[in-house]
Amino acid sequence: MVETSSPPIVRAISLTKQVATGNVHLTILSDVSFDVANGEAVAILGVSGSGKSTLLGLLAGLDEPSAGTVSIAGADIFALDEDGRAALRAQLVGFVFQSFQLLPAFTALENVMLPLELAGIAAARAKARAMLERVGLAARIDHYPKQLSGGEQQRVAIARAFVREPKLLFADEPTGNLDAATGAQVIDLMFDLNRERQTTLVLVTHDEAISRRCGRQAAQRSAVCVAVGPL
Repeated sequence: MVETSSPPIVRAISLTKQVATGNVHLTILSDVSFDVANGEAVAILGVSGSGKSTLLGLLAGLDEPSAGTVSIAGADIFALDEDGRAALRAQLVGFVFQSFQLLPAFTALENVMLPLELAGIAAARAKARAMLERVGLAARIDHYPKQLSGGEQQRVAIARAFVREPKLLFADEPTGNLDAATGAQVIDLMFDLNRERQTTLVLVTHDEAISRRCGRQAAQRSAVCVAVGPL
């Protein structure tokens, strides 16, 4: 159930991003505004080059806008310095990327344990093991990334993202390197985990079938469509 009475966990206000190429200023995003409530799923839909990943980077505070701002859990992230934004992300945010971003010298278990250990959280091994079991990798915990299929690597990445129980998860084309059947399984897993943990999902995709799982369209600007709905 989406919490509609609480303030939005994410609020984008008039986000604009321009970059200079020689004497020309290219507008990637222009005046994008929308809210995301706790427990909602958001699909940022668009073709390649439409500004989807740029928008995600701005929402996460990984890039700075030319104009506008973003608040996460009520905090204006661009009023914070880089360290402050990093601290906010560490506290509230998880990430899943298209390229998995696993450490090749670490086993699946060690990859999932890492964010827990960095945060000084007790029982990291037991929690990581339980999370890998939840994503269907109980038999693969001691395998290294190169020994895993693409779908299995993305499941490890999802386990790593969820193991600290973030309030907000950003996912950038998480099925981009997977075949259709495996990608569908990964998306199902992400939606299942979001329902179980009431984590808000902000998902960049070019796949209209994925975006249709987020039923309410909240905003549309140029080539980027932002669709929002309950998980």
